[in-house]
Amino acid sequence: MLKGDRLRSLRREKGLTQEELGAMVGLKKSEICLYEKEQRSPSLETILDFIGIFNVSADYLIGSEVKAKVFMKQEHVDNYPITKEEMLFLEELKKDKMIYKILLEDPHRGIELIKTRIG
Repeated sequence: MLKGDRLRSLRREKGLTQEELGAMVGLKKSEICLYEKEQRSPSLETILDFIGIFNVSADYLIGSEVKAKVFMKQEHVDNYPITKEEMLFLEELKKDKMIYKILLEDPHRGIELIKTRIG
């Protein structure tokens, strides 16, 4: 089932009305409304259209990923889907403060240190 709140949020981020999004995928406003309320499931073709329009994964649209905003030098760069497994990995990584700090300050050096330790 498509996550209606995610579809609504993506549509609003793009500045689209339900009617405009519907026109882009060949549907009526009422059908977009039903998807956002999770009262109807879109076809695979429509989901593929949404993926293309919003540049997100199918996993994100159905709720198995979270979307994180990636920042560089305090400026918003992009939205990036992160799986639950990646979130768990980051939580574990944060527990080792030294490695986490190295990876944040100099990712290339941090990766080389990890490679050296692994062998």
